[in-house]
Amino acid sequence: MWDYSEKVLELFYNPINQGAIADANEPDMAVVYGEVGSIACGDALRLHLKIQESTETILDSQFQTFGCTSAIASSSALTEIIKGKTLDQALKITNKDIADFLGGLPEAKMHCSVMGQEALEAAIYKYRGIEVEHHDDDEGTLICSCFGITEPRVRRVIIENDLTTVEQVTNYVKAGGGCGSCLAGIEDILIEVQRDRATTAARVEAEVTAAPLSPIQKINLIQQVLTEDVRPMLIADGGDVELYDVSGDVVQVQLKGACGSCDSSTATLKGAIETRLQSQVSPELTVIAV
Repeated sequence: MWDYSEKVLELFYNPINQGAIADANEPDMAVVYGEVGSIACGDALRLHLKIQESTETILDSQFQTFGCTSAIASSSALTEIIKGKTLDQALKITNKDIADFLGGLPEAKMHCSVMGQEALEAAIYKYRGIEVEHHDDDEGTLICSCFGITEPRVRRVIIENDLTTVEQVTNYVKAGGGCGSCLAGIEDILIEVQRDRATTAARVEAEVTAAPLSPIQKINLIQQVLTEDVRPMLIADGGDVELYDVSGDVVQVQLKGACGSCDSSTATLKGAIETRLQSQVSPELTVIAV
């Protein structure tokens, strides 16, 4: 028996916002849905959004989920979290936010919160004309044939959630939970990510603790963090970033690939870039796109 929080059980027995949203063709309104998962693999979610087009604000959200207690509760929680948010604000929501709203999830069920995050992204991508079927995260070498999980997706979830074991990867995206033939490949990706993290952390620590940074040293360190820590994560998700200029504590970057075309630059700038530069270079840094 899983150790579920009271909030998880509440939303499982009495789910909020369950169902679909009909498109009434109202002025300044759009209805769209994002779909992830597969009934054949055990979990599937269709997330419906009603969006005010002039402000890109989510006015209503409902869900249709096939899955376990955690899948239903995570879907219901997500619909509550995103109401009233703009699309860019919604794109900042992570699977951790969903789990926290629920008072936590069993680690073996974290993939349910990831499914919610991915369905939200899929719906917003569809609204903005980026078909989820062509999202670059679904391209690349297939790691887990049982669940159709690619190497870029495994790498992305490892980096975003600071995963360190194969078991954690399976808990978050199900890769490795079938025949087991992909376990060695997942372990190799974990080793690569951990090695890259250790190398970057060691270099950054050595440069930061040695002496106060000169302007040139700061620029070089920013470029190093972008190259060794940020770019691999963005490239795994079909995007990229290039340093444009540094003026005092303002870092100007150019987003490319999927990051530059999906209109979710705010989430990328603040979550993937600014946070890392603040922790590894200076807490005073602000990142803007040019």
